[in-house]
Amino acid sequence: MLVRSGTAAERTARLRLVRGVMSSSSAAVAEAARPRLAALQARLEAEAPPPLVTTTTAPAVGGDLAPTTTMRTETARPRKPAWLKASPATGPEYERLRSTVRAAGLATVCEEARCPNIGECWSGGGDASEGHHVATATIMLGGDTCTRGCRFCAVKTSRAPAALDPEEPRRVAASIAAWGLDYVVVTTVDRDDLPDQGAGHIADAVREMKRANGNLLVEVLSGDFQGRVDLVERVATSGLEVFAHNVETVERLTPRVRDRRAGYRQSLSVLEHAKSLSSANYDDVALRLGGDDGDRLGGPRAGPRLTKTSVMLGLGEREDEVRQLLRDARAAGVDVVTFGQYLRPTKRHLAVAEYVTPDAFAAWQREAEAMGFAYVASGPLVRSSYRAGELFVKNMLRRGDDSAAADKKTSLLAQAAVPAAAAAAA
Repeated sequence: MLVRSGTAAERTARLRLVRGVMSSSSAAVAEAARPRLAALQARLEAEAPPPLVTTTTAPAVGGDLAPTTTMRTETARPRKPAWLKASPATGPEYERLRSTVRAAGLATVCEEARCPNIGECWSGGGDASEGHHVATATIMLGGDTCTRGCRFCAVKTSRAPAALDPEEPRRVAASIAAWGLDYVVVTTVDRDDLPDQGAGHIADAVREMKRANGNLLVEVLSGDFQGRVDLVERVATSGLEVFAHNVETVERLTPRVRDRRAGYRQSLSVLEHAKSLSSANYDDVALRLGGDDGDRLGGPRAGPRLTKTSVMLGLGEREDEVRQLLRDARAAGVDVVTFGQYLRPTKRHLAVAEYVTPDAFAAWQREAEAMGFAYVASGPLVRSSYRAGELFVKNMLRRGDDSAAADKKTSLLAQAAVPAAAAAAA
């Protein structure tokens, strides 16, 4: 109303005054924001992958670096090579398993994390006794939403996910029993919003699975519980056979790749503590937890028979850093390690710095085995819950031999290289 009153000249003068004040205010806001914008731009430039694309040849066993082949391209993004071609997600077994998962209201890491092997694992292939595998999915406990925001992961994130479903452990156990499995991998989202970060829920699910099938072997891919050993203990002593927790990448890249609440040394300490809860320590653990309570501890064993971790390659890691990671994992008592190629889920996630060749994966497998790991799975499409790896670990556990790596007949690398060979033949 003030601008509209008075003569035309007065109104024009007041309008110019208002515009001048607004312009000055906008300029002040822009000037105040300039340092923050400059800092953000510098951070983005620092984190951007270099325009130089490298293809790394196999690292030499024993510590000597093999020569690397470097090629310059017009773009900063390497093209996906033929050896990363995965099986299509189709077929009657795939549709049957997807329907089962939907009907039970379960979340799977296969879908939520956009795993490239979903077509192979969900499609099955006949009777496992004939060398094929039963169609299976990796169940994700605690819902489909994580409280963390790792820059490599496609799982949904939220500071306040939906409440835990108390019926989920029972439904998971029933579904796994219906699938006829004798070895299962279950994973979980991080639930930093809960007082026990979901540890009790995971332990309940393991006990329900064991009640439904006493012969079932269970592997749990667990979070780090922010390093709280009491929560690690609660999961590791629930009756599982394999306690898995992923270090994901080398120490230098961890702050860039993983959520700020995760940590390289923290993950190693989680694995080390889980390993300390072996069957030899059952009496000590039972005493510390308040007596020999078989149901609470999940059975006659205290903790896992094997511990396991997984590593992504292709994020910009150096060979010496990968070797140090392997040494650190062995020092923490880790028995099983897997290597796989990092694949960018969406454009919002970290870009691939390098596509590691199948020969390089084979060399890392040999080097890790030489360090004393009981089993190593290494290939471009290998993932922490890859079914072929499960088959070998299952046989290790059934035989009661935790150091049977020398007896394995089938290489995961050869399986991962089959698509590339087929493409080359075509």
